[in-house]
Parts: sequence; structure tokens; C-alpha cells
Amino acid sequence: MRHRTTSAIARISLPILTRLDPELAHDLGLAGLRALGPLLPPFDPPQGLSVHCLGFKFAHPVGLAAGFDKNGDSLDALGALGFSHIELGTVTPRPQPGNPRPRMFRVPDRCALINRMGFNNKGVDHLVARLSRSRYRGIRGISIGKNFDTPIENAQDDYRACLRKVYVHADYVAVNISSPNTARLRELQAPDALQRILGALLEERAVQQQRYGKRVPLLVKVAPDSSPEQISAIAADLRALEIDGVIATNTSIGRDTLGDAAVAAQKGGLSGSPLHPLSVRVIAQLRSELGSSFPIVGVGGIVDAEHALTTLRAGANLIQIYTGFAYRGPALLEDILGALPHD
Repeated sequence: MRHRTTSAIARISLPILTRLDPELAHDLGLAGLRALGPLLPPFDPPQGLSVHCLGFKFAHPVGLAAGFDKNGDSLDALGALGFSHIELGTVTPRPQPGNPRPRMFRVPDRCALINRMGFNNKGVDHLVARLSRSRYRGIRGISIGKNFDTPIENAQDDYRACLRKVYVHADYVAVNISSPNTARLRELQAPDALQRILGALLEERAVQQQRYGKRVPLLVKVAPDSSPEQISAIAADLRALEIDGVIATNTSIGRDTLGDAAVAAQKGGLSGSPLHPLSVRVIAQLRSELGSSFPIVGVGGIVDAEHALTTLRAGANLIQIYTGFAYRGPALLEDILGALPHD
């Protein structure tokens, strides 16, 4: 009943929303979901699809990627759709408006988006307030980043401040050092900078673990545009520092896969179907480098069930969707769950 209800609503609303500015459509879609969420029947997790990862039992492998609900305002409503985990953020210590509009562009024939949002969010205190009132019982991830005006050499202070505030509410924390839409952020993937950021976060986690009596896993989100040599260096740091997992991947600055699409010249990160082969390449290399037991969350270009299965076969333990969900709504989640092999 729940699937039929949400699918019917999506079939009616999506054609209307896709005629609007992409960011406006996103905001209106979330507002509508918040209004309808309390009316939806409880989600009944499918049997035989559970995944043990990061010390948790996920009802199934499919989650919602960071960026869809940056502020936690729609967590309960999105949770009612049946995601096993939802990653909120990316959140920064202070609220910030992000980059000037327009900053999101559709490539409908490729089921793709280009965005240059720039970590627009209401700040970590707002997110914490929303989390404290949430009833969502799935796995809650929180993606953290730095404010745009924090000097890159002081970035660890922002990440540490965010971790400190979200710690008690998070099931895991994702360290976003790979967005292309905050100036110089990807420099933090370089070995010295990565070790500095992660070292500060590991120190902070030790303090918070003693305070709250729980250990929150730390995951690093990496870019799809990294060379094999760069991926190898990142994997070596993840192993050496004993980081808990990796999320592969963020959006791409490449445009080779778009051909002569009218919006290809727009600056920002490319997501959706063209990203999928890049993400799969990185996932496969990370699995080879990190071994069979290291947790990998696969995200990037999953717009149908076959993409989901390919991402899992490449080595991902869990997967996340974003752009495909924006285009297809809950039907994408249903299709993936229906295609997954059961125990």
C-alpha cells in the first residue's frame, strides 16, 4: 500500500516539478513530502536484504546520498519512503548561503545534473536541533565540511567543530573533502592535508567517545576524477590511519561524457548516469587496494537497478542514490530493492 501510494503521488508530481527550476523543484518536492510523510503507512523492510556494515545492521543496502536533505528538515519524511540509511548535509559550522543562483542544471536526456551549490546549509546547530527531534530509526549519516571563508590551512578546525556537535546524534560521519564547489576543497585529498584533517578528527573522536561511550565511524568521501595513483595514496592513508570506511564518489568536474549537451559548459559537479563508470572505476580500485573487509559506500550515477547491481559487483557494501531519485522518485528505490538478490 505504501509503495502504491508514493508511486502514484510521484507519477503525478514529477512531470510538474521537472518543468520548474531544478532547485525550486527540489525544495517544493521536499515540502510536499514533509506534508504527506505523516500520512504514509509505516515502511515494512524487505526480508533477506539486510547488510552488516560499520558495526550496524542495515535493513537493505540502499540509502539516500548527502545533499538531498542538507539540514535534516525532511529526515522523517524521507525515512518513511524506506531508505535503510540517510546521509544528511553537507553541514558547516556556520550557516552559509552557498553560491549565487542559478546553480543547478538538468541534463534530462542523460538523467544527469550539474550543480554548484557550494555547501548551502543552515549550519550545524540547526541540523543538531532537527536530529534531536527526529523519529527516523534507520542509520543516520552526517556529512561535514568547512565554511567557504575558512582558510584551507585551518580547515581541520571546521571539521572538528562539526564532529563535536553532531557526534551524539550520528551513526556515522562522512568527511567531505571532495566537493568541487568549495574553492580549494579537493586539495584536502593530498596526503599531507588528508593526514592533518583525519588526524584532528581522530583526536576529537577519542574525546567524544570517552564522553558519550560510543564510537562513531568516520568515512571519507572521495572524488571520481582522481588518478589511479591518487586513489592508491588515499587508500594507503585510510589504512594507515584506520579510518572506518570510504564513500566513492562525489560529483565530477569532467564533461567528456556529456558530448555537446547545452549545459556542458556550466561550472559545477556532474552527477547522474554519466558519472556511473567513473564511480565504478574508483570503487573497483579501492576494493582491490583496501581488501575484502573494508567498508565501501558506492554512490554516483545509480539511475536504475542495473546500475545499482553493477556498483555492488564492483565492490560496494552499500549504495546511495541522489540524481536518479530526483528524476524518478520512489520508483527507483522500489526497482532496486526488487532486483537485489535475497538471502
